[in-house]
Amino acid sequence: MLLLLLLQVLASCLWLGQSDVVPSFQSCPQFFFRETPPNNTLQPNNPAWICQRYNNRYHYATLYNRDLRIPVYSAYLYKPDNATKPQNIWMVEPQLIGPSYPNTMETVNMLMNESRVTLEQISHSQAIPDDYKNLKGLNHGHLNPTCQQPTYSSKKATFSLTNIVPQYDKLNGGEWNRYEVQTMIKNTKGCTTTYVVVGAVPGNNLIPNGRVNIPSHIWSGACCEMGNNQMKAWGAIAENDKNEVQLLTLGDLEKKLTNLYRRGEVSLFHPDCPRS
Repeated sequence: MLLLLLLQVLASCLWLGQSDVVPSFQSCPQFFFRETPPNNTLQPNNPAWICQRYNNRYHYATLYNRDLRIPVYSAYLYKPDNATKPQNIWMVEPQLIGPSYPNTMETVNMLMNESRVTLEQISHSQAIPDDYKNLKGLNHGHLNPTCQQPTYSSKKATFSLTNIVPQYDKLNGGEWNRYEVQTMIKNTKGCTTTYVVVGAVPGNNLIPNGRVNIPSHIWSGACCEMGNNQMKAWGAIAENDKNEVQLLTLGDLEKKLTNLYRRGEVSLFHPDCPRS
């Protein structure tokens, strides 16, 4: 009886060490073309699969790298609209702490007050707002950009730090912004549904406090359904420290990412999405 009790306690302790984020996007497959996420080549050593939840609704999906404290990619549906843009109040993901915490993003202060956790507990496997203070030449780089979301709530949901990487100011406010706004509007003409995956290639440097990785590249892939079984796709990539964006086919983007990640062949979308 004592042995059984000890085994139950051990099992309980092991479960408490797990995250509520399950190893798949089973709760939010709608953000991927044909419900097919990128292949496992992009999966880091210590991943978290997050269905990004805000206001009782899933808004996009993120594969997160707990060790480097940056997202691998965020996937979403392209639906830009002129809804009011929220204030820059940054949130974190309670699920990364453990299974007993809320499954919806919250501010650090709210999480600490309501769930009685410490800042150290929160920061163990994710970035916190203090990490991004006083950075020189870098700012909050959204993978899922606010401007491509339709409602106040969906725009607000992009302000989770699990959707953010340290991005150089010139690129974030320059050519990458031009791509997010002007190029995407141009490329999506005629599209009925556009699936987007935006990611960041880990770099060799960290921000000054040594907690968050600075990506070497930012990239984006899109797959567009046009009706009558017609489709088109495209990609873009930029070196983080240069204000230049290279436009390319989806197939060429996947080849470039294959060379950058060096883990095997990268596939961002279901095979039905055109590569040329």
